[in-house]
Amino acid sequence: MTRSDPLRLLGIRDTPLSVDEVLAAVGDPAAGGTALFVGTVRDHDGHEQGAAVTALEYSAHPTAEAELRRVAERVAADFPVRALAAVHRVGTLAVGELAVVVAVSCPHRAEAFAACRRLIDDLKHEVPIWKHQSFADGSEEWVGACA
Repeated sequence: MTRSDPLRLLGIRDTPLSVDEVLAAVGDPAAGGTALFVGTVRDHDGHEQGAAVTALEYSAHPTAEAELRRVAERVAADFPVRALAAVHRVGTLAVGELAVVVAVSCPHRAEAFAACRRLIDDLKHEVPIWKHQSFADGSEEWVGACA
């Protein structure tokens, strides 16, 4: 991958994620704006009732990295992206741990915000990563795609 390639860092990992690594990957002297999204494991689910989460595990399909690349390439083609990075965690995570970190740098802030939003939204909806939540009441739930 060359420095002219805007896809600077992509991955599905079973090791802790680093915001600093992602930010460093999207640094570019031609970028006037950098937008970052960090998804963390929370202590309750996102439903209206907000059930207490006691354990959470992410699983990825073997094609997840290829799908992540496809999503990233599309974002880079649709926006004036100077640099883009996206990493997602798999395995068992504790409350407070980073589940996903994405960042985009563009010439201007509005473009960076829009591209970052599209990147995390498309990752969530299209990359085959599943979340298995266990709740304090003993119930469990599989959730369609990522953080």
